[in-house]
Amino acid sequence: MPYDLKTLDVKLAGAKDWLQREYRSLRTGRASPAILDSVSVSAYGSMMPLKQLATIGVEDARTLRVQPFDAGTLKDIERAITAEDLGVGTASDGTIVRVMFPELSTERRAQLVKLAKGKLEEARTTARLAREETWKDIQEKERGGKVTEDDKFRLKDELQKKIDAVNEDMEKLFDAKEKEMSS
Repeated sequence: MPYDLKTLDVKLAGAKDWLQREYRSLRTGRASPAILDSVSVSAYGSMMPLKQLATIGVEDARTLRVQPFDAGTLKDIERAITAEDLGVGTASDGTIVRVMFPELSTERRAQLVKLAKGKLEEARTTARLAREETWKDIQEKERGGKVTEDDKFRLKDELQKKIDAVNEDMEKLFDAKEKEMSS
C-alpha cells in the first residue's frame, strides 16, 4: 500500500496561503484595501469586521475610500482604523472615511522588509514541522510493516522535493513583496 502525501500537500498549501495573506496585509507605499482586513469595529453592540460595515475602494495610489453602509457607524469606523495602528492617517468628511498612506521612509521600509522576512521564516517553520511529522509517520508505518524500506527512502526524497518546491515558492513571494516595498 503506497503512502499518501495529500495531508502534507494540504499543510504546505496552507502555509503558502497564510504567507500570501500576511503579505497582502503588509503596508507598502501604495493603497491596498487588504490592509484593512484585520480591522474590527465596535458597532451595533458587537465587534464586526470592517468589510461588513462599509465598502472599501482605492481612491488614488495612496488613499483608500471607506464608505459606511450606515452613516451612524462612521465615527466607530474611523476610531477602529486609528486604533489598529496601521501607520496610516484617517480623515472624515461626514459621509466617508479616507485612509491616507504616507510615503515610506527608508527606515520604515527596512522594518517592513524585516517583518516580511520574519513572516517567511514562520511559514518555513510550518513547512518544516509538517515535513518532520510526515517523516515520523512514514518511519512508524515502516516499523509496522505497512511501508517497505525502499518505499521509505523513495518517500523521503519525494517529501524533500515537495518541501524544496514550497520553500522556493515562498521565497518568490518574499522577493516580490521586497521589490514592491522598495519601489
